Amino acid sequence: MSAIFDSVLGESFALGTYLLCLAAAAVCGVLAAVAASYRTRSSKSFLVSLILLPMIVSTVITMVNGNVGTGVAVAGAFSLVRFRSAAGKARDIAAIFLVMTAGLACAAGYAAVAVLFTLIVCAVMMLLARSRIGGAASMDLHVTVPESLRFAHEFDDLFETYTRSHALVKTKTTNMGSLYKLLYRVELKRPDLAQEFIDKLRCRNGNLEIALAECAEGSDEL
Repeated sequence: MSAIFDSVLGESFALGTYLLCLAAAAVCGVLAAVAASYRTRSSKSFLVSLILLPMIVSTVITMVNGNVGTGVAVAGAFSLVRFRSAAGKARDIAAIFLVMTAGLACAAGYAAVAVLFTLIVCAVMMLLARSRIGGAASMDLHVTVPESLRFAHEFDDLFETYTRSHALVKTKTTNMGSLYKLLYRVELKRPDLAQEFIDKLRCRNGNLEIALAECAEGSDEL
């Protein structure tokens, strides 16, 4: 029965060793998924990929096992996958490199090193997520104003009160030129005062549409 785990080229490996490495890779994937989703929103498909990727990489590298030709073929396959993938956020790409490194370590037989490495990196990721490094998260503020409003400095005092930083990044006309749509990139001093901030803006823009949302995806891509 164990012969099904033998290579057709005459090489084989112990089933128990393979399952141990696969289990260690799965543990590393779960730890990485937990760390990647800590204090941030991640899609289910991305988290599932983080869990499965180290197991897949571990098995692929085990199959290569010093075969240069197979290694070149695997490298080509991974290159094709890269060019069919959309650019991801920096944090997501770091998580992918983490699980791939764990998978490579498991394939080399260093299961304990892979788990320890993943634990340390995940702990650092979670600590950085809790820290204030990089400042508070920036947000997109969409403000609609009438064409009669001179908006260049109209909101300066409100920005000074409620934001740490602000910048006008986009302006466009709408409704046959009777309205302006302004896009500001802002960093709030206190997120709990967002409603008060919006209410004050409504008093300046004639109660027209205002939207405050997280920055659009792609602002921190690699």
